[in-house]
Amino acid sequence: MLKRDVFLRSIAGLGIAVLGTAGWSAAANKARILQTNFAGDNITIIDPATNKVIGSIPGIEVNHGVGVAPDGMRIYVSSEADSTLDIVDSTTFEVINRIALSGHPNNIAVSPDGRKVYVAIIGAKGGVDVIDTASQKNVKNIVTGTQVHNPYVTPDGKFVLAGSHIDKKLSVIDAQTEELAWTLPMDLGVRPIAISTNPDGSTKWLFLQLTNFNGFAVLDFATRKEINRITLPDVTPGKKIVPGGGEVSHGIALTKDQKTLLVSSRRNSALYFYSVPDFALIGSTDLSGKGAAWLSLSPDGKTAYVSNSMSNTVSAIDIASMKEVALIPVGYVPKRNVAAMLPR
Repeated sequence: MLKRDVFLRSIAGLGIAVLGTAGWSAAANKARILQTNFAGDNITIIDPATNKVIGSIPGIEVNHGVGVAPDGMRIYVSSEADSTLDIVDSTTFEVINRIALSGHPNNIAVSPDGRKVYVAIIGAKGGVDVIDTASQKNVKNIVTGTQVHNPYVTPDGKFVLAGSHIDKKLSVIDAQTEELAWTLPMDLGVRPIAISTNPDGSTKWLFLQLTNFNGFAVLDFATRKEINRITLPDVTPGKKIVPGGGEVSHGIALTKDQKTLLVSSRRNSALYFYSVPDFALIGSTDLSGKGAAWLSLSPDGKTAYVSNSMSNTVSAIDIASMKEVALIPVGYVPKRNVAAMLPR
């Protein structure tokens, strides 16, 4: 354990007020994009200021999900090769611990307060493993009755969403009790999800991407009902359809002002922009890379990063102009990526 962690716990125990972890070193931290490389053993680190690769995290085979502590001091990576959650020191980019999971993992999610990491378990009995970040221990497997592909924590921290593309269900977990709250069967498998909020911070809509569907569904969280389903445009004339895989559309993100929804299409190797709440198509970007997969937005919200899993690149797209501004070579079969503020 770092001395800094001991210090934080000590002053908390004395009743001294501590600023949120995001504010601990925010002034010194630097914007970074972390890109997993599913067919490799490293995570690529991109500087969004230059759109250049500035380093990597080595030694994590078949890395799938990646997340970052709110203060930027820890990076969490799920390893499919070892069925572990690997903890990386973000000042050295070295793995400092490997936590055994209850089964084969997929993606992960970090709670807003940084106290828990939720790991999707696709193997064994499925469900969601709960990692306590203070003790660095696997403290619970939340039973969902499904094999989970992607977990998400709602922005208010009250719920954990667990999507299953195998069992075709969305499971919603109460984060306080760590018990299943409700489930919603879907006609297609549940893949990436974006979340919008109400003015009070509670969850309003979920935007769900579905297996073999080139588009997204809109779910009203309060009523637990699907209220819309949008199909992305077909390929532009002269452009070839990208074959392979069930990830027809597998990247989605909502801008900070909640006015624009960005949706990638592996089938079309394109990024589409939809206005919210009317879901009108307002523009698109044809990507230079092939096989558009995961999608994340830079910390300042100005640039979208789309992993091109079939060309080992990441596309950087300026959101205001909807133009691709860089094509960044990374590792083998890049999939998940996340934006973060790190100390280096």
